[in-house]
Amino acid sequence: MATSVGVRTLVSIAAGSGVQSRDGASKGPSFATCLASSRNGLRGSSISATPVRRSQISSVKEQVVRSMAQDLAEQIKEMAAAEKRWESQVKEGKVKSLSAKEAGYAIDLSGYTLLDVRPSTEHKKAYVKNSVWIPIFDENKSMDPGTLLSKVSNFAMGGWWSGSPLMKYNERFMPDVVAKIPKSANVILACQKGLRSLAACEQLYRAGYRNLYWLNGGFDAAQEGDLEKEGSVPFKFAGIGGVSEFLGWTDVQREAVAKEGFGYRAMLFARLMSVVLAADLVFLGSQQLMRVLQEMR
Repeated sequence: MATSVGVRTLVSIAAGSGVQSRDGASKGPSFATCLASSRNGLRGSSISATPVRRSQISSVKEQVVRSMAQDLAEQIKEMAAAEKRWESQVKEGKVKSLSAKEAGYAIDLSGYTLLDVRPSTEHKKAYVKNSVWIPIFDENKSMDPGTLLSKVSNFAMGGWWSGSPLMKYNERFMPDVVAKIPKSANVILACQKGLRSLAACEQLYRAGYRNLYWLNGGFDAAQEGDLEKEGSVPFKFAGIGGVSEFLGWTDVQREAVAKEGFGYRAMLFARLMSVVLAADLVFLGSQQLMRVLQEMR
């Protein structure tokens, strides 16, 4: 699935800012902070002593939205700068780019080590045999109020469609890498699409690793047979999830439809019809419930 990793998290990690907070907070107020501030303001004594006007609530909402928009614009700008810096590693020769086929040859014939930095949600579906798995980001399973609010926001902003859970930086990433992989080793870093592994390359280089290789395009670019696979699905399918996967509305599934033929199309069509039927049942059920409530009154 397309992993939900905050732009701010990637940027601050790549910048070497050290251990991060739960959501990788760096600059600018987060959604949770803005919302908490607005709630605290509404709960203040000055407001509780007098009726809250709609104009006051509207003003608070505008301030929150404006702050979130400014924060997002700053994150996008920082992310663009970080991507240029990560790509410069390849141009400067600090990191060498490999295709999936080249990586497979390097692992099988030369004993290179493949470091898989994907989260558990992707790794458990498909991974390279005998690879080292140390996620740079993984699913945030904390249940504190701030994290729960972030999870709700992540779900509402597209997590339900992509199946992407809320992620957090793995604070044990570099210590675990140093403990498991010697600095003299030839290391191929890989993720699903190629961005997170390129960010991880920067961290390893700073830690003293000099024989670094990057799987260009990630596992999404791998063809069957390029790498020795373990797991239940092809590498490309490891990065999809949610409603989009269930309905077959992802690029990799569209490609599969062309190859698999009528049977695969029929399965996806049946799933779509089941969703439509479920939505109809919910709508009819809600109407019936409203009638019952009105009769009870």
